[in-house]
Amino acid sequence: MVKKLAAAGLVDHRPYSAIRLTHEGEKRALAMLRRHRLIETWLVAEHGYGWDEVHDEAEVLEHALSDRLLGAIDAQLGHPTRDPHGDLIPAADGTLHRPDAVRLDATPVGFTGRVVRISDRDPDALRVLDRLGVALDELISVSEPTSGAGVTIARSTGTEVVVSPAVAAAIWLERESSS
Repeated sequence: MVKKLAAAGLVDHRPYSAIRLTHEGEKRALAMLRRHRLIETWLVAEHGYGWDEVHDEAEVLEHALSDRLLGAIDAQLGHPTRDPHGDLIPAADGTLHRPDAVRLDATPVGFTGRVVRISDRDPDALRVLDRLGVALDELISVSEPTSGAGVTIARSTGTEVVVSPAVAAAIWLERESSS
């Protein structure tokens, strides 16, 4: 596969060394990422899918939709910049504007930040956060732990919850500017 990608001018590779995307390879990778994340957003926003169910469906559809239909979906959604998990959707020109974010499990007590991304690697973690009502853009603070079971967060609702280390590792926060 690496030889095929190199022959197509998408990667630069020398035997026993790193594989690097060429400019064209990066351009195509970002276009596929954009396609996948727009489809995930469309499935959640317009078709009632849960954020824990969209990845596999988008994997199939990303290869079937025309560029024209993808453009219509983008317009219908109002040109979103993030998918349902907070992952960035590259702009049509391939640009990305990354927030300065840190994982919840790496933050100190007292850290306050806005949820900007929730990893979709573990559907169970997504379901736990859904049950707790923790969502993108929520402002949370790391509290003193009440037990050794995980990370205690103070929510914008005024409640505190403890999330497991696995769930804490799925949440990315951008520091609140007033902190």
